[in-house]
Amino acid sequence: MTYNAVRSESPRSRSMKAVALTAAVSMLLLGAGTATASAAPPPDTAIGQDSGAALKARPSSTPLTNLSHLNFLLDTVPLIAVEGHTTYEIDAQPTAQAPWTYADKKADGSYGRVGGGSLDPATGHWSQGAYNADDVARTAVVYLRHWQQTGDETSREHAVQTLRSLTYLQTATGPNAGNVVLWQQADGTLTPSARPVELPDPSDSAESYWVARTVWALGEGFAAFQDTDPEFAAFLQDRLHLSLDSLERQSLGTYGTYDVADGVNVPAWLIAGGADASAEAALGLAAYVTAAPDDDSARTALAQLTEGVAEMSAGSATEWPFGAIMPWNKSQTLWHAWGGLAPAAVATASTVLGRSDLLGAAVKDSAQFTPQLLAAGGPDNAWSPTPGEAQIAYGVDSRVQGLVATAAAANSPGLLDLAAVTAGWFFGANPNGAPAYNPATGTAIDGIEQDGRINPNSGAESTIHALMTMLTLDANPTLKAQALGINETVSTVGLSVVEAEAGTIAGSGSVVTPPSSWTGEANLSGGAYVRLAAGDSLSIPVPATDQPRTVFPIVNQSEADSGATTWSSATSTLGSTSNGGAGAQGITDAPGRLTPLSLERTLPGSDTAVVGVAGGAASVDALLIQPLISTITVTGSAGESTVYVSAANETSVRTVVVPRGYKLSQQAFDATGKPVTSADKKAPKTGAVTVAAGGFTVAKLVRK
Repeated sequence: MTYNAVRSESPRSRSMKAVALTAAVSMLLLGAGTATASAAPPPDTAIGQDSGAALKARPSSTPLTNLSHLNFLLDTVPLIAVEGHTTYEIDAQPTAQAPWTYADKKADGSYGRVGGGSLDPATGHWSQGAYNADDVARTAVVYLRHWQQTGDETSREHAVQTLRSLTYLQTATGPNAGNVVLWQQADGTLTPSARPVELPDPSDSAESYWVARTVWALGEGFAAFQDTDPEFAAFLQDRLHLSLDSLERQSLGTYGTYDVADGVNVPAWLIAGGADASAEAALGLAAYVTAAPDDDSARTALAQLTEGVAEMSAGSATEWPFGAIMPWNKSQTLWHAWGGLAPAAVATASTVLGRSDLLGAAVKDSAQFTPQLLAAGGPDNAWSPTPGEAQIAYGVDSRVQGLVATAAAANSPGLLDLAAVTAGWFFGANPNGAPAYNPATGTAIDGIEQDGRINPNSGAESTIHALMTMLTLDANPTLKAQALGINETVSTVGLSVVEAEAGTIAGSGSVVTPPSSWTGEANLSGGAYVRLAAGDSLSIPVPATDQPRTVFPIVNQSEADSGATTWSSATSTLGSTSNGGAGAQGITDAPGRLTPLSLERTLPGSDTAVVGVAGGAASVDALLIQPLISTITVTGSAGESTVYVSAANETSVRTVVVPRGYKLSQQAFDATGKPVTSADKKAPKTGAVTVAAGGFTVAKLVRK
């Protein structure tokens, strides 16, 4: 799945799992079906100096949250009389507010509001719509949080109006009651069936991501208005229960049952099959249950959803995907950051419900997976299963929210250091090197490619999630100061990929390039793989390094057993991987499984080739190589700091150069983000960094 930062995530890409993540997803993410009224400008090569200057000139006490651009995206929406669709005080107020989906940056630096798909000039309708329920819901959350945090009455009114707009999109009667229409035109016309077709179609015929996000907004809305406007809060409560009733008829009605996905039991009660969607609903339910603790049905739904989300936790510090909460029950090897709020949701729910058993999944995702994600090049938007996607505000904010929520729930302060490094992405610590958010305007770019190219547009989703991070930073002054002190990524040393097709084949094996890299569950790295028969060998060159490495051969396993491939290097026998035995296909969209597999022993740093000898038919995609100690080095006004991330089974020591006039300050954290208090005492000499097994250490160069 190749992401191109032409646009922020389009709403139909959020239903991608329902339509099967085929190669068409690449077209959706590239912007197919999202043509604008006028051609969008090409991606800039630099974000611009205006946002950097704004950050430098901004006192640390000045709020980072600026709602100006989000306010610009808002428009007045007529509420047309349609059967099954109504909202709060519709007769007295026949209009509401909703944000335009996209905003294209013009040559003069201003922005033009744009809908989804192509525009019909005769009707003024977009092939999808001007507004969508996903962005309306999340916009409401931003205004609610801003009002609650600052007391701003304008934000309170915007929250009311966007919640009224959202509940109008919710189907209130009939067999689809509680589901939600995704798209709406600027003149108020609903678009139940967009072009191209999205699933579910019509969009309110089944549960969806937009139902989940509606629950999120309604839950936070009830909590905010419960005391100040009980009548409106009661309306939001009724509508929340309307969607919960719908979920009970659908996914939650299967609570406690499991589907099979490539031989693995996965929870069958996740909303639209997603831990991602379920987590966003859970955030709203957590806020609601905190405000209405005696609502047993909501409490039960919160517990059930977060139990399902937590069960999607996978891997460990030494096993792919390194503790991540996987987002989709139909794939064991596609992690993505769309809706990546799963750790935030289970951490928050663990506190609200008094369920410490939920917290482990959030801790593993935050303290083990997220550091590996950052060291692999930053907060990429997907691993499928190899790193290498673009980076967008949605994914960055999701990491920040998860780290902050888990730090609080687990009393793990080390996660706040990771949150500061992650949030630094908005201030310049990203592949482009310039700020991705401008506090003077409230704009946020729509994405950064791996090579640093950016999309200068500032659509609703990017704006929303940038503002969520800014609200979090404004609410946490110490974290804010840390994050603002980081504006450059000096280097990352982490997971790397070596393609199998770069190797030398002995025997009858060959390189295979299929028509699409998408298998139905994951992507072939580089778009090709090596097919081996029994007795064939494959020698893959790898660079030498200064430390041992863990090697994960990525194998497209067949369902049936097919022997094993034995892996070795010049000086070590590394282990073996199964060519088949992926397990029953079950609910997945393709038989077999493209997955990184663990080996028993590490690859010595001096060895420069990994050799596999097939004992049966094998499909080898690539090698995923993990240093035992990965690093992320950042700098800025706070000075240079490095995060050392361990994939080792024992404490490690790394020697660093300390420039004249500086001293080394360090704090080690274990695999849960809790301090290892004896770290400094264990350091054998000045310039040595001690890293706890499976944990991480934050080391800073401080002037004497």
